[in-house]
Amino acid sequence: MVKFTFSAENANQQYVHITASFSSKTDVTLIQLPSWRPGRYELGNFAKNVRNFKVFDDKNQLIPSNKVTKDQWSVDTRHTENIRVEYNYYAAELNAGSTFLDDTQLYVNPVNCCVFTKETFNQEVEISLTIPYSWEVASSMKKEGTVWKVENTEELLDTPFIASAGLQHRTYEVGGTLFYVWFNGEVKPDWDRLLKDFEAFTISQIEKFSEFPVEEYHFLNQIVPYKAYHGVEHQKSTVIYLGPSYAVFEEYYSELLGVSSHELYHTWNVKAIRPIDMYPYDFTQENYSELGYICEGVTTYQGDLFLLKSGVFNLDQYFKELTNQLQRHFDNPGRFHYSVAESSFDTWLDGYVPGAPGRKVSIYTEGCLLAFVTDVMIRRETGDKYGLDEVMKRLYFDFALQNKGVSGEDYQKMVETVAGTSFQSFFDDYFYGTRPFESIIVESLEYLGIDLEHSPSPVYSEGKLGFKAQKTENGFTIKAMFPGSPAEIAGLMLEDEIVAVNNYHCDGELNKWLSYFDDDVKTVTVRRAGRMLSFVLPEVNRFFYNKYSLKLMKDPNSHQQKALRHWMK
Repeated sequence: MVKFTFSAENANQQYVHITASFSSKTDVTLIQLPSWRPGRYELGNFAKNVRNFKVFDDKNQLIPSNKVTKDQWSVDTRHTENIRVEYNYYAAELNAGSTFLDDTQLYVNPVNCCVFTKETFNQEVEISLTIPYSWEVASSMKKEGTVWKVENTEELLDTPFIASAGLQHRTYEVGGTLFYVWFNGEVKPDWDRLLKDFEAFTISQIEKFSEFPVEEYHFLNQIVPYKAYHGVEHQKSTVIYLGPSYAVFEEYYSELLGVSSHELYHTWNVKAIRPIDMYPYDFTQENYSELGYICEGVTTYQGDLFLLKSGVFNLDQYFKELTNQLQRHFDNPGRFHYSVAESSFDTWLDGYVPGAPGRKVSIYTEGCLLAFVTDVMIRRETGDKYGLDEVMKRLYFDFALQNKGVSGEDYQKMVETVAGTSFQSFFDDYFYGTRPFESIIVESLEYLGIDLEHSPSPVYSEGKLGFKAQKTENGFTIKAMFPGSPAEIAGLMLEDEIVAVNNYHCDGELNKWLSYFDDDVKTVTVRRAGRMLSFVLPEVNRFFYNKYSLKLMKDPNSHQQKALRHWMK
């Protein structure tokens, strides 16, 4: 049995003291710290937080360890049958995938702080906690006496926990599965409202899949007093990081619902239906995959749609979420240069930051819109008998429950089997190519009796001049430019700081000055790398950044009305 101990002593230093015990049957034992964590497809470099790494033999004698990679240590274990590894892990960052320690909580995501050995990976793991007596523990780990247990290291790495005196929780049951909703931090839950909504979208998701993959599930909510939004999926739980506290059950309640439904859907999609490239996970290196459009795209689409199907969201609320995805799509010129499959592969390079301008797309946004179009195309081909729900259900039973990973070809073949027609050109053009989406999005919306409307951005710099700027202390910094816009033609660059229009200091009102000189020649003065430069913005008889919206058609025909009803069921 593998044993771990986590200590919350000396919390003000924010170093978690971790002890791990393993059997050692080989001459050399390699001790590995994960290089990344599932749910975020980039290298984590967690070893940068490790201090005082030491290994002891079964006589409590120190054994020299040799670091052979950035997160792997080699130990000579010829003369011992067991080893004990001790180290301190710096836990000063709080988000949905981190490990954090202060005087109020010990929050652990084992995947970023727990070492393992290949030889003991499948052994049962026992966890002990050195924490204040008054602290409660929120987790899917099974408690036995004074310790907690998980089946093996794979489950350990996928099982976060929060130990704190500030935990609140309630439960609800659906289909024999008990669901826990935990809150840690300053928050005043509206339990009646929350449990009603959570039960509704949970029932709706389970009905489409016919069963839930696990017997117990935990929503672990880390609530903070500042603005925050992040969620990470696990097989038996999710961690959600949200704030500010006062907004969680007010203006940010839809965000709480959205991320919770999204992460619950991941229990099937990614945690069960997993890309073949990650089956099994290799925690020692990158796990490249082009299937982010399934992992995150389908989940983003279905997570929001199930809030509509379950009656938690009305159509206007759902339209708001889908419009956000459409806006991100149309605002990103990267869609002309890199496919969603290529962008998925490259998340390991820069998947979670903007990266080089106009280079790539988001697997969440593009994957979501392609999932929507796929859903509607299947419905059209089958007379609304089937949709994307049927595809995902069959993938769950035919692959996940058969212990098989899913390839891109498997997904396409399942779509074609359900729809009864070829989708080859659709996948070639839109998933693996860069053909523009506009026409297929409009066609899919029209099938449901929905209009996509757009109008020039009311922000003058965006709609008429083609650039987006962020207010700074002395001016406005350009953060995005539309290809072929007056801003680009004039020679402006990203990160230029606009300080004046026609020699008048912006004074925090860039767009008022730009619109004031609407019919005049406009010269902007910018600060660029220490130089002051001026540029004349040419007049162009067109608009650039648009604002998009969705609404039901005024007079939909009977086929559109029927299609909409089936899509919302």
